[in-house]
Amino acid sequence: MTDEEEKTEILMDHYRSPHNYGRIEGPTAQLLEYNPVCGDAVQMFVKLKGNIVEDVKFIGRGCSISQGSASMVTDLAKGKSVDEIMGITPQFLLDLIGLPLGPSREKCALLPLNTLQKCLSKLNRENVNR
Repeated sequence: MTDEEEKTEILMDHYRSPHNYGRIEGPTAQLLEYNPVCGDAVQMFVKLKGNIVEDVKFIGRGCSISQGSASMVTDLAKGKSVDEIMGITPQFLLDLIGLPLGPSREKCALLPLNTLQKCLSKLNRENVNR
């Protein structure tokens, strides 16, 4: 099996059997984002304990890249601080996925990370304004 076939299989496993799929009751923060061009949608639910992501789940619909990426992003986020998550770069996630993607497919792959970071950014702004 080539490296690309292996990376494709990992992404497809996340798509077929997503980790952390579902809602969190009483989340600290939640946000729904979508890509109007392709119709992909991801809603993130985050439960913080202090500044650490205690739990994170998602629901969504869309292509295997966006939904598989959402599963990978939630795995990555658990146990991390808000600052660590805000520091995850798009390139880091694309490297983790490890597949050659065109510009429109990159948007699919990055939708979950963007949603999670916007969700946490929104939470920080709300806390500052209190």
